[in-house]
Amino acid sequence: MVFWLTAAAGLGVAQSGQTPSNQNPPNQNQPSQNQASQKHGQNQDQDIPDAPSAVRPPPPAPPAPPPNQPPPEGSTPAEQPPPFNIKTVPEGGASPDGNTQDLYRIRVPVNAVLVPVRVTDDSGRLVNGLQPKDFTVYEDGKKQALNYFTSDPFALSAAVIFDLGMPDAYVQRVIQTFPALEGAFSQFDEVSVYTYSSSVSKLIGFGAVSKKLDAKLNELKAAGGESNGPAVLGGPLGPQGPTINGEPVDPNVPHVMTPPQESHVLNDAILAAALELGKRERNRRKIIFVISDGRELHSNASYSDVLKVLLSNEIAVYGVALGPGLPGYSKLAKLHLPRMGYTDILPKYASATAGEIFNDASRNAIETSYARLAGDARNQYTLGYSTRAVASDAYRQVEVRVDRPSLKVYAKDGYYPLPPGR
Repeated sequence: MVFWLTAAAGLGVAQSGQTPSNQNPPNQNQPSQNQASQKHGQNQDQDIPDAPSAVRPPPPAPPAPPPNQPPPEGSTPAEQPPPFNIKTVPEGGASPDGNTQDLYRIRVPVNAVLVPVRVTDDSGRLVNGLQPKDFTVYEDGKKQALNYFTSDPFALSAAVIFDLGMPDAYVQRVIQTFPALEGAFSQFDEVSVYTYSSSVSKLIGFGAVSKKLDAKLNELKAAGGESNGPAVLGGPLGPQGPTINGEPVDPNVPHVMTPPQESHVLNDAILAAALELGKRERNRRKIIFVISDGRELHSNASYSDVLKVLLSNEIAVYGVALGPGLPGYSKLAKLHLPRMGYTDILPKYASATAGEIFNDASRNAIETSYARLAGDARNQYTLGYSTRAVASDAYRQVEVRVDRPSLKVYAKDGYYPLPPGR
């Protein structure tokens, strides 16, 4: 079931200064009853397009009117929205067939807030059939009036991040699941692929699942992860400094055997993907899908900085966490000891952005998780409201409640307002 507004700014997405060409001004020679009927049809034609359905692409934007054509009688400029009126349409009716590219000209007011919400039962299954009256949204503790609601699925813009710094056994296991990864996305989704270890690389930019994507993933089959054996500490140029016949060249240099430090720039990889996702259309669900052991060490970007980019661009982080490759590493890293890095950052990203993490490292579980995570990201409720908070770049906390017992609600903790014009 989908709910949208009859007002141009109610959804928070409106054409700037455009009037559909199929709207003609009332004919003065017709009876007044026909004129009223025409005005009523014009107001209905101003309905804002909803989220695209997963089974068909969204409609093209209406053509621009002639330069001197006056706006239709009874219309209201987008800068002065009329009162919100939530209207019900049949499920799937929010997105007639059409082309998605024209939607790039849509202007989004800064005060429009969209909140994807996943609702599950005690067994973790998605709960369908909820209505707007079942939800209550609070921003900074203040109840908000919903002006947008849909349960229609969204097409995905997904950035897949593959960790090549995992133990080689994990890397080879994940490589075998690539066909299932491709199968988790529909023909209307767009996918990009990144890899990282000590640095970040973009394997392929955003595009549909195709032979080109398949070929790029096949190139990764030659990749290898870290060795599972102990670090090599000897050699004339080892970590203890130059040596001659096993003796240090400089006797004053302490002979300390330490393994080299490998970087695992998880923060930098998520940031690179988030910056690209921020440029994608807002009528898609934006997600980052991380396949990693969860280690973070020596990134240039901090967790707080990356999280701000994610929440500013409505991006959720999902992932398959295969576990740290060194015995006892997880417990030590959670203490945040120097030179050990972190292992708890990936779950923190998922929790703050209303994403989801799977922790089973078996091949069957990894393949199952792809379809599960893509389905959970696509099939969510989307709530919308217009915030009355004063425009600023300050963080705003969001809380979503469902008036049903025994249900779990997953929504982002808050957001940072987008700058004007986004």
